[in-house]
Amino acid sequence: MITSASVLAAEQNNPLMPHPYELVVGIFSFIVVLVVVGKILTPRIQQTLEERTDAIEGGLKRAEQAQEEARQTLEQYKAQQKDAAIEASKLRKKAEEQGAQIIAEMKEQAQAEARRIIDAAKAQIEAERQQALSSLRAEIGSMSVELASRVVGESLEDSARQSRVVDRFLEELEERARTQEQITS
Repeated sequence: MITSASVLAAEQNNPLMPHPYELVVGIFSFIVVLVVVGKILTPRIQQTLEERTDAIEGGLKRAEQAQEEARQTLEQYKAQQKDAAIEASKLRKKAEEQGAQIIAEMKEQAQAEARRIIDAAKAQIEAERQQALSSLRAEIGSMSVELASRVVGESLEDSARQSRVVDRFLEELEERARTQEQITS
């Protein structure tokens, strides 16, 4: 049975209820820990957190600055690339113009050379024609004089007479050739 002494002893040994001196020591220890943490550790923790925040924010700012520099460098590169493309286009266009000019000059030189060759050929043909004509005249003259001598029966050795006979004969031939050309045209 439970006696009152055992109840009283049980109340004194109750594990849920601390002894009053333990309660005072615990409260004092809690206050000391609270003061140490509040006065010493909290500022250090706060300082460390601020340093980390600054380091993170500084890293972010540096990253933003690096990104901005990279963007600016990219824009400069694109601008340089665009300028280079424009310059290449200008150089290509200039080269095409120079090529066309060179081709035109070469054509002009070739045409001038062809005209010169044609003119030289015409002059040579005309000279050969004149030479053939004079050779033909001389031969026709001598043949006509010989023929006339045979027909007339007298000698036409006189050069003035020969010349007149030949000229008259050639004029008649040329007149016949002209009338033939007029009839055919």
